[in-house]
Amino acid sequence: MKPGLQTSESVSLAAGEAIRKASASVLKKQTSEGFWWADLRADSTLESDFVLMELWLHPPVNGVWNPPTRPQIDRAVASIFARQLEDGGFNIYLKGPSEINASIKAYFALKVAGVSPADERMRRLRERIVEMGGLQGANSYVRVNLSLFGLFPREACPAIPPEIILLPFNFIYQMSSWTRAIVIPLAILHAANVQRPVPAGFSIEELYLPGAPMHPARDPNLFSWRNCFLAVDWFLKGWEKVSPRLIQRLAINKCAEWMIRHFEHSDGLGAIYPSMQYAVMALDVLGYKADHPLRVQAQSEFYKLMVDNESAGFYMQPCFSPIWDTSIAAYALGETENPPLEALRRAADWMISKEVRRKGDWSVKRPHVEPSGWAFEFNNEFYPDVDDTAMVLLAFEKARATDQAKQGACEKRAIDWLFAMQGKDGGWAAFDVDNNWKLLSHVPFADHNAMLDPSCPDITGRVLEALMRSGVKANHPAIRKGVDYLLRVQEQDGSWFGRWGVNYIYGTFLALRGLRAAGLSENEPGIQRALEFIRAYQNRDGGWGESCASYDENCFVPGDSTPSQTAWALLALLAGNDLRSPSLFDGVEYLTRTQLAEGHWDEPYCTGTGFPRVFYLAYTDYRNTFPLLALSTFVKALA
Repeated sequence: MKPGLQTSESVSLAAGEAIRKASASVLKKQTSEGFWWADLRADSTLESDFVLMELWLHPPVNGVWNPPTRPQIDRAVASIFARQLEDGGFNIYLKGPSEINASIKAYFALKVAGVSPADERMRRLRERIVEMGGLQGANSYVRVNLSLFGLFPREACPAIPPEIILLPFNFIYQMSSWTRAIVIPLAILHAANVQRPVPAGFSIEELYLPGAPMHPARDPNLFSWRNCFLAVDWFLKGWEKVSPRLIQRLAINKCAEWMIRHFEHSDGLGAIYPSMQYAVMALDVLGYKADHPLRVQAQSEFYKLMVDNESAGFYMQPCFSPIWDTSIAAYALGETENPPLEALRRAADWMISKEVRRKGDWSVKRPHVEPSGWAFEFNNEFYPDVDDTAMVLLAFEKARATDQAKQGACEKRAIDWLFAMQGKDGGWAAFDVDNNWKLLSHVPFADHNAMLDPSCPDITGRVLEALMRSGVKANHPAIRKGVDYLLRVQEQDGSWFGRWGVNYIYGTFLALRGLRAAGLSENEPGIQRALEFIRAYQNRDGGWGESCASYDENCFVPGDSTPSQTAWALLALLAGNDLRSPSLFDGVEYLTRTQLAEGHWDEPYCTGTGFPRVFYLAYTDYRNTFPLLALSTFVKALA
């Protein structure tokens, strides 16, 4: 039944009060420098990898492991155990099933940290790992990590030869930026063929599944890319034994040069956890002593990712997200009825100071483009990304800087850079252009499911909206190509895939906003199908929720309602000019009802995506900034 006028008015009044409280809550978190910065949470694998890192940095002496960071390791152990499931395993998202790689990492970390295998929790974990396929079921990166300590046979790990940096066609730049930053230091470790010591008598052989093959399974179809790359992997393992040392040394030196050059103007290699960890280990095998400035700096950046205090507990962050957090917060506040202009001015000044003005990896395919854009982190100038840049431009619409001329020049450069970063298919990706050599997904070390960085609907939608709000005309060729791309990749059920947020709700909300900003009528069939998709999956409590399992199933999988996903669904409905349906009002009522007295919302789930099916993120301010944006958009639309 359609809500009556009084219901509409009451919901609108409640939304106005919620906006006031949410705005005050968000404003309290702004720093004196003008930025916002919220914690980024993930699963237990980061704490497990932290223990592995400590074993590498502080090896056992005479078979006894007594690291100076024992207190932090003990807190990491407690943090890992706190997330153990009833069946003994560990998952990679809340309410998800046990996942074999997270479980193996946890077992290794807990046992090497001193937890007895006879402990009931370890027994259940061990049994669950064997049920899921044992050590043989581990992915490439778990295998490689364990092989560095002699705990997994090297011959059953994929070859990651340093010679890949010598391959033609800019081969390493055909891999995604994050894979590149991980593989280069790993190639150095691989060439060193190290086996670091473990405590006396330590083993994890109890995790092997009897009779299961050690090597990755071949494709039943003989003539497949997977089998082709497995054959290449076999060849490379043989090549390692006979390759001229001169070529290998040249390749190692090239990898080292590449890695060290990428330390510059960055908060660690790639400014993300895995590459920062491997960079420290690579410097070690290259002979850089613990007190060498490069290694001191690399380890310092890694340890900055640690959160260790009484209120929050112990956990490792995958990276920092200040530019992303700031641009979303500023955009949400800017959309309120009475934007806090002074706070937005300080945010704009800070964001302008973070514009990237140096050429990074993206310039390999765009060598003649003037540098601009924004990274995700405080400093990561080799890797500005399209999504952050579009988000900053959206924030700039209402966040006006002290120096208007400087801001105008900055915006023009960013717009030109976004134009240059459009792919041949009409869409936009995160870090690179046309990073879509699909055959690379079959490389043996590509099972982190993120070997490539192709165009995606969510980023494309945000870019279209940002360009249109920045004054680009709807008939601009880049806009038309972007619109065509989105219409072409719409799913059968009317949704769009969300690469960087969970999942179809996220992709659909951004695609709709982009298409509508680009001038598509709300009456277009694609727009109406998208609205039907959103309305069809509303939960009984009025909110929306989607499970990370949607990536595994390749279709929408419902989940408990969350503030962020409810906000995305409302923004999708509002983008489609749905101002009358019960779904809209019920969704707004859900947000106003679940808001806490302090003005924020609770959200325990991961609604951000690192690598689909492999790694998920909890952006701890999504629960606040997106509901604020949705409620403000709702109130303005009704007015």
